[in-house]
Amino acid sequence: MLPRSGDVLHVTRAASVQFIDPLLFRVIRVHDWPTYDGWVWLDGYELNAAGDAVERRSIFVQVNGLRQLRSPNDLRAAPRRVNAPPMQVAARAG
Repeated sequence: MLPRSGDVLHVTRAASVQFIDPLLFRVIRVHDWPTYDGWVWLDGYELNAAGDAVERRSIFVQVNGLRQLRSPNDLRAAPRRVNAPPMQVAARAG
């Protein structure tokens, strides 16, 4: 399903290899420009963790790789991979 104006998306590498670092994106419009099957140009705003617009962007993505969120807070509820802190070795007194 195509995104619509106002949708908040989680954009990752699944949408395009250019998104090594995932981002939140609020759609302004979906262009009707001819592209490859399953791809689309979107205009919108990159959002910070609080859901505030920080930069206007146009992105070229695969529709099937987009994850629609109800709000930026939905991303916080998603499971995340957490890297374990480095193991600390206690110094021995001696």
